[in-house]
Amino acid sequence: MPKATFFNLAGDKRKILIEALVKEFSRVPLYDASVSNIVKSANIPRGSFYQYFEDKEDAYFYLLNEQVAKSKEKFILCLLKYNGDLFDAMIEMFALTIMDFSKGENINFLKNALLNMTHEIESSFNDIFNANGNQDQFQQISLLINKDCLNISSDKELLHLLKIVATVTFRNLMERLACDVSDKDALHDYTIEMGLLKKGLYKRNTDI
Repeated sequence: MPKATFFNLAGDKRKILIEALVKEFSRVPLYDASVSNIVKSANIPRGSFYQYFEDKEDAYFYLLNEQVAKSKEKFILCLLKYNGDLFDAMIEMFALTIMDFSKGENINFLKNALLNMTHEIESSFNDIFNANGNQDQFQQISLLINKDCLNISSDKELLHLLKIVATVTFRNLMERLACDVSDKDALHDYTIEMGLLKKGLYKRNTDI
C-alpha cells in the first residue's frame, strides 16, 4: 500500500509517477523492473520514490490492485446484466477484457503479470471474484450470483467454483496474449470451456 505522501501528491505529479510505473512494469516483469528507470522517467530523486512506496513491489501491487478493482466492477456489471448467471457473465467479461487488449489498454502490463504469475499476483487477480476467502467481500459477490441454477450446496462450494472459473479464465487470457490467438478464436475456445463447466463433465447414464 503506497504511503500517505503518495496520495497527498498533486494530481499532475501523481499522474506522471503512475505513468512512469506503468511504463517500467510494462517493459519487464516485476522482478526485472528497475527503480532507477522509474525515477528517471518520472524525473524525481530516488529518495522521493521511497517516500511514496516501500519498494518496487509496493508500487507494482498498487498498479495491479487498481486494475483488479476496475475488473471487479466489470464483473459485477456483467453479473447484473445476466441476472446472476455466472457463466454467461464470465463469457461477457472475457469478451470485454480481450477487447481492451485489442485497444492496447495496459496490454503489456497485464501480459507481464499473467505470463509471470506468482502466488501473490494470482491472489491479487482472484480478488476480482472475491475468491480469496475474505468472508465479507465474498458475500457481496455471492449475493449477486444466481445459485439456484448451480449444482452446489454451500458457499464453500461456490468459493471453490469461483477459483476453478478464475483459473480457466487466466489460462485462456495467457493463451490469448502469448500464442497470438485471435480475439474470435480466444472467445470461441473460452465459451466452449465455460459451456463444459456449465453442463458438467460427468455423463449420467443408468448403465454406468
